[in-house]
Amino acid sequence: MKVVVSIGGSVLVPSVSPERVRAYADALESLDADGYTLGTVVGGGPTAREYITAARDLGANEIELDQIGISVTRLNGRLLIAALDERAAPTPPEDYDTGREAIRRGDIPVMGGTVAGQTTDAVSAAFAEYVNADLLVYATSVDGVYEADPGEDPEASKFAEISADDLVDLIADLEMDAGSNAPVDLLAAKIVQRSGIRTIVLDGDDPERVERAIRTGDHDGTDVVPQGVGEPPAEWTDR
Repeated sequence: MKVVVSIGGSVLVPSVSPERVRAYADALESLDADGYTLGTVVGGGPTAREYITAARDLGANEIELDQIGISVTRLNGRLLIAALDERAAPTPPEDYDTGREAIRRGDIPVMGGTVAGQTTDAVSAAFAEYVNADLLVYATSVDGVYEADPGEDPEASKFAEISADDLVDLIADLEMDAGSNAPVDLLAAKIVQRSGIRTIVLDGDDPERVERAIRTGDHDGTDVVPQGVGEPPAEWTDR
């Protein structure tokens, strides 16, 4: 199975310390050893937000702020590369071609951001589409997709499964409310919709939980099932 794992920066590096990074590397190495083909994309998290806030106060424009954020995602990616040692491509790929070449060599690419104006949510979905992944996993700081922003509505229900079409509509409505907490951004949802790639959104605080979801399909998050998606992966049904 070919899997792209999108790891939020606030999940991988809630603070600059090795423990969570090492645990994610262990989970990825375990999957790799069992024959899974892997690509990863890492977000910027709180470190990126700190730099962006400081740079905005210093007068940086929005493109400059995006570039700072991209730089931080790649720094976070280098931490994961260090933990993966020889299994990872040696530097974060800066475009999809380089990421795909790493997979073809048998390495695990650890990407960050690519271009200004595009989040790592969207990079993850686009990379998954580019390499024809069987599964895209968003390991995030939220535990799934809700019918409304749970930060605003504590009674909001979580979807166990949602279609990609409905996800796009839901996030479009959420993003109209500035500051709302969407599980992935709208561009990412639209790429998932067009690509037809089965997607999971789940709480990424525990890397073993992410590994289990990839191996078995069992998780407490939300399955995003695009129109026309095929049967669940054979690895899940053959257990």
